[in-house]
Amino acid sequence: MKLTRVFSLLALALTFSLVCHAQNSNQSPTVKDDEPDFIVPSRPTVSNPAEFQKPGVLQLEFGFNSNFHAPEDGSQEDFPLALRFAASRRILLELDLDSPLSQKVIGLRRTGAGDTQLGIQAVVRHEKETAPGIAIAYYIKLPTASSDNGLGSGRIDHNFVGLISKKFGGTTVDFNASCLLAGRTTDSGHALSAQAALAVSRNITNRWGIQGEISGSSRNDAAPGMMFGLGAVTYQVNRRLVFDGGARAGLTDDAPRVGIFAGMTVGIADLYRHHKH
Repeated sequence: MKLTRVFSLLALALTFSLVCHAQNSNQSPTVKDDEPDFIVPSRPTVSNPAEFQKPGVLQLEFGFNSNFHAPEDGSQEDFPLALRFAASRRILLELDLDSPLSQKVIGLRRTGAGDTQLGIQAVVRHEKETAPGIAIAYYIKLPTASSDNGLGSGRIDHNFVGLISKKFGGTTVDFNASCLLAGRTTDSGHALSAQAALAVSRNITNRWGIQGEISGSSRNDAAPGMMFGLGAVTYQVNRRLVFDGGARAGLTDDAPRVGIFAGMTVGIADLYRHHKH
């Protein structure tokens, strides 16, 4: 567990520095009503919004996840990190890291690097008052986690996602449906499965917000189907920084019974600040 402790200390130092940067950078010109927000968090829910942050903004998302009471007395902890860059109003580029990853099965704990994921999202239609925002996305998982230690499958996965988002007054609804082609661990080729997530979020004050989500996936090769319920609270420090925390519950027999999480979303920099886009 030394790797996890070291990474935790580095994460705390990174969080502190980013919070200070966000606080010092809070002064900004007036934003037009039709412009995207400076940041648009995609965590902590499984589903992502169809539209994203202001073009040119490099957004970092970092957190801690812990799942308990999984089958075979299992548990898992990880520190997911995502970098999301809005190349334009319609194109988003994403890098996801899941390290370090610590997992216990039948009393044996393994710790190491997690998998890496690259993705691109394209907005097909921006949200209007009478119509939802629609986007499509593609993600490829690179097997950087050790399959020998049981931390990953050791295979490449492909994920094709459809995203729909709509605001109803002060409530936002996000729905994602995806087709996952996961590399088989029991044979050659890929196994097909479906995944879906429906999230509802609402600001209860200018800074505090709540989120709820139901998500699930069908069986894929040796991996069983699972369903989860999630509840979260968010706190917006300023337009550059949002904290979140909450819990998830496994709703099927093969899912971990309980999970907790906490994290943040921060706008690191506006790379188009001095350029028109």
